[in-house]
Amino acid sequence: MTSVSKGILYIVATPIGNLGDMTIRAIETLKSVALIAAEDTRNSGFLLKHFGIPTPQTSYHEHNERQKAPELVRLLSDGKSIALITDAGTPLVSDPGYRLVNEAISAGIEIIPIPGASSILAALVASGFPTDRFCFEGYLPKSSGRLSRRLAELSTEPRTMIFFETQFRILKSLPVMLDTFGDREIFVGRELTKKFEEKMRAKISEIISALENRSIKGEIVIVVPGTGYE
Repeated sequence: MTSVSKGILYIVATPIGNLGDMTIRAIETLKSVALIAAEDTRNSGFLLKHFGIPTPQTSYHEHNERQKAPELVRLLSDGKSIALITDAGTPLVSDPGYRLVNEAISAGIEIIPIPGASSILAALVASGFPTDRFCFEGYLPKSSGRLSRRLAELSTEPRTMIFFETQFRILKSLPVMLDTFGDREIFVGRELTKKFEEKMRAKISEIISALENRSIKGEIVIVVPGTGYE
C-alpha cells in the first residue's frame, strides 16, 4: 500500500488595505490549495471573490484555534494542502496561527510562507527613523498600570520601536509615552495603503494636539526612535 504524501501549510499574506498589493504568488497559492483557513470568512470572502478564487474556506481564529488546529493538521497529514490567511497582513503577527504552525511542524508538515504587504515595514520605511535595527512590540497593554510598566521597560531601548494601536486607545497611550519617553519625535501611520492614508511625523505632544478633538478611524502603527537618535 502506498503512503499518502502530506500536504503543505502555506502562510499567506494578504493586503493590509489596497487590493493592488495582493501578489500573483498569493493568488495562485490560494487557488491551488484544498482549503483556506481564514480568521474571518466573511471578510476574506470579499477578497477571494475579487480575485476569482473558488477555494472553500473554514474559520480559524483566536476563539477556536485550540480545537481547530488538530483538525487542520489531520487534513494536512491526509495529503490536503491548506492556506492560512488573516483579515489583513501576515498570519501570526498579532493574529492567530502560532498553535497551528507549531502542531503542523510537530507532525512533519512542511511550512511555506508567502510574503506580502506589511504595515510594520511600511510604517518603518516611511518614518525616516533608523531601519538597521528595530523591534516590534505589537499592541500595548490595555490597563494603565501595565502600560506604564511596559513603556518604562522600553525607555532605554536603543532600537527603533514599532507598535500597533487602536483608534480607541491611542489618546490614552500617547500621553503615557510622552511621560515615559519624553517629547521625542515619532511617526504615526493610519490606514496605511488605503484611500485615506495618513502619515504624521512630529513630537509626541504635537501629535496628541493634532489628534484630540477629531475623529480617529482605522488601524494605527506608531514608530518611535530608540535612545540616542538625533
